[in-house]
Amino acid sequence: MALVGDEYASSDEETPAFNEGRTTNATPVVAAPDVSLDVWSHSLRAFNLYTNIMQDPMRLQMTLAKPTDTALTYNVRYNDLARPAQGPLNPYKVAQGNALKRKNALTGDAQEAALSDQTFAVQHRTYQSLGYAKDPSVNGAYVGDLAKAQQFGGKDIVQMRPSKEESAAFRRKRQKKGDASDVDGFLGPWARYTNDQAYEDDAALGEEELASDEEYIEEAIVPARSTAVTKLASAYQDEVNDMETTEFLGTSRYDFQGRTYLSVPRDTDIDLTKEPGSQKNYIPKKLFHTWDSGKKAINALRFFPGSGHLLLSASADTKVRLFDVYHDRSILRTYMGHSKSVTDTRFDDTGARLLTGSYDRYIKLWDTETGACVSRFQTSTKAVPNVIRFCPSSDEIIIGTSDKKLVQFDVRSGEMTQEYDHHLGPVNTITFCDQGKRFISTSDDRSLRVWENSIPVPIKYISEPHMFALTNAAPHPNGKSVAFQSGDNQIVVYASVEKFRQNRKKSFRGHNNAGYAIDVDISPDGQFVTSGDSAGYLCVWDWRTSKLYHKILADDGPVTRVAWHPQESSKVVTAGLSGQIKYWD
Repeated sequence: MALVGDEYASSDEETPAFNEGRTTNATPVVAAPDVSLDVWSHSLRAFNLYTNIMQDPMRLQMTLAKPTDTALTYNVRYNDLARPAQGPLNPYKVAQGNALKRKNALTGDAQEAALSDQTFAVQHRTYQSLGYAKDPSVNGAYVGDLAKAQQFGGKDIVQMRPSKEESAAFRRKRQKKGDASDVDGFLGPWARYTNDQAYEDDAALGEEELASDEEYIEEAIVPARSTAVTKLASAYQDEVNDMETTEFLGTSRYDFQGRTYLSVPRDTDIDLTKEPGSQKNYIPKKLFHTWDSGKKAINALRFFPGSGHLLLSASADTKVRLFDVYHDRSILRTYMGHSKSVTDTRFDDTGARLLTGSYDRYIKLWDTETGACVSRFQTSTKAVPNVIRFCPSSDEIIIGTSDKKLVQFDVRSGEMTQEYDHHLGPVNTITFCDQGKRFISTSDDRSLRVWENSIPVPIKYISEPHMFALTNAAPHPNGKSVAFQSGDNQIVVYASVEKFRQNRKKSFRGHNNAGYAIDVDISPDGQFVTSGDSAGYLCVWDWRTSKLYHKILADDGPVTRVAWHPQESSKVVTAGLSGQIKYWD
């Protein structure tokens, strides 16, 4: 029985599936969506009546296989499976499989070849000079300029060197160099070759036009024959360090009682014989006096020990000057004996002798009164003395050098008695403590070391990651602390007894010292801390509270040297790169 029309009927009726002379546009139904229409159509005999295989989008999508696929996603015909690959060949595809070659260079695949360093260097130089080189992958082949390779027979840069016989014949054509003592006849490296001279002479006589890379040689005027200079006259002169001189510039060496200028004056308004620090100190406020010490920088300022009636300055003009602080405030004596800038100077405990060090690598001991050089010292490595100190109550000195060592000398014999070599950088400061039994040294290696006198093993070593180089030091009058100028624009304090720890509660800031080894000093009563500044200021802090009390514009350039007067209540001396020494009250 028919349900809807003639096209549909029951299964038991023998009705043909398709009526003759009648076509239908029924849409084919896909029973399994995962199977392509191509597969379903091939199962029918009359697939070309209802399907278009070539335009089936699912079949087209499945035929696009990825290079990494190892299995087919649909039943492909044998003709399609055996069809050759279309399009150009991929040069980076391996012979077997679908993987691609990996590029080991930016422009493609570079082949490996076993070459020694020497062979590669020779071929590289050959290619740079001649334009060709051997192909390491093919025996006997060349790459680059094949015409030049054929012209030179494929020789490399080493094989093209002339033989010894050819080199000797070529050298024989050159004129003799002559004697170096003969100024007029000495040719040296300017000696000509005979062939070149003949060629140039012929070209000049024939008035021929030379090539663009050649030039005419004018006929030189033959000078009058002079006497040959001796070899002694042309030798270099060594640095003279044994010619020490002195000059007294004062009015008189002795007073009416026969006393020298080293004697403490009695005709001043202040008692210069009392104990330093016995009176209260105050902050200086105004400029009191100015000394002119040349146009070079001042590297050190030292008051006469105890009284302070004399001032010693070390300058970059190789001179050490002694000034009178009282009376006419003039230059009393000049000590000259160094050939380069003076790095440091010191009085001994009595002031009768002074010590100087210089960039000429010499340390010299002078008599303060007469200006005579008593002795000279030099380290075994001839290093520059950065800092020099007299050992308290002894005849020995300690020198901190630029080659990371501290060297101890006996001034009586001139011999080295001890060497301390644990630092890893140039030594900057030496500070004695515990009545001269110990001393503290700092260096550019950002460390602090404590030593027993005459024992070359440090008893304390301090080096922290946050530390900077400590460039200058000043002991506190109480003998329990030392203030160090740190390279990070602050002044730090370390204990000089027992454990030598840093006092983190005391840090003096507010000035700029980066790039300069600026002095730091403490007033005789221990109340104030003073320092210079790279902007030209004199800075004063309170020791107890670490508060910056006062800043005075002391110079147009950096103020690098500062020193408190040991007897005056508020007098400070400053100096810098200008060469002027200023006295403040």
